Amino acid sequence: MAWNTLIVDKRDGIATITLNRPDRLNALNSELMTELGKALDEIDADATMRCLLLTGAGRGFCSGADLASGDLNNDGGMPDLGRALHDKYHPVIRRLAAYRMPVVCAVNGPAAGAGMSLALTGDIVIAAQSATFLQAFANIGLVPDAGSTYFLPRLAGTARALGLTMLGEKLPAETAAAWGLIWQCVPDTELMPAAMKVATKFANGPTVGLAQIRKLIRQSATNGLDAQLEAEREAQVVAGRTRDFIEGVTAFLQKRAAKFSGK
Repeated sequence: MAWNTLIVDKRDGIATITLNRPDRLNALNSELMTELGKALDEIDADATMRCLLLTGAGRGFCSGADLASGDLNNDGGMPDLGRALHDKYHPVIRRLAAYRMPVVCAVNGPAAGAGMSLALTGDIVIAAQSATFLQAFANIGLVPDAGSTYFLPRLAGTARALGLTMLGEKLPAETAAAWGLIWQCVPDTELMPAAMKVATKFANGPTVGLAQIRKLIRQSATNGLDAQLEAEREAQVVAGRTRDFIEGVTAFLQKRAAKFSGK
């Protein structure tokens, strides 16, 4: 498929999606969100793909919703922002959060508004040292969306989530890493090598088991102990029936590196 707002590359088990509106700092418009949903469908349907890597073109990861695109207008009247969220943003955020493979985000520059939300859907988020994170909503009279109020308190805690969203100040990548908001901050020149190293590890890993891990960790935020124990039991049944489990045990007993197939 030809893409207008994305670059999609699939090789060696890694599907890389690059947001590709660099002249707008990869701001999200209706076309990009539609293409992103289609790209996720295409990658999900490809059994050879075992890790998703998401990044941005140019000097930014994503500046959030493109307020100049005209997408937010509602027949010339007041904009229906809720409809735009429901129709375009929520399906993508839900899809990424429940994806069948690990998701790595390489944040190469500013990640603002819904762009920050998009970055935080990653299981492993690595940011360049020059990158910044910004909850810009309050600065224009809006509330955080696209999952920000879900991800932020769970990752950074209530006090920091309130500070980020109500003050609307930029957060340097180094501070984001120190807070546990992201996995790692690296020098700019090391961003893609570091992200590819993680993606390659996942692409050669036990895909089913990794998917169950990401599901369990996300469930734990709202489950009680009994519910989480049951979720672990169910996930272990699934993982224990994979070829990768057999291979992992066999490799352990034979004292060699496991060769996982993702099945």
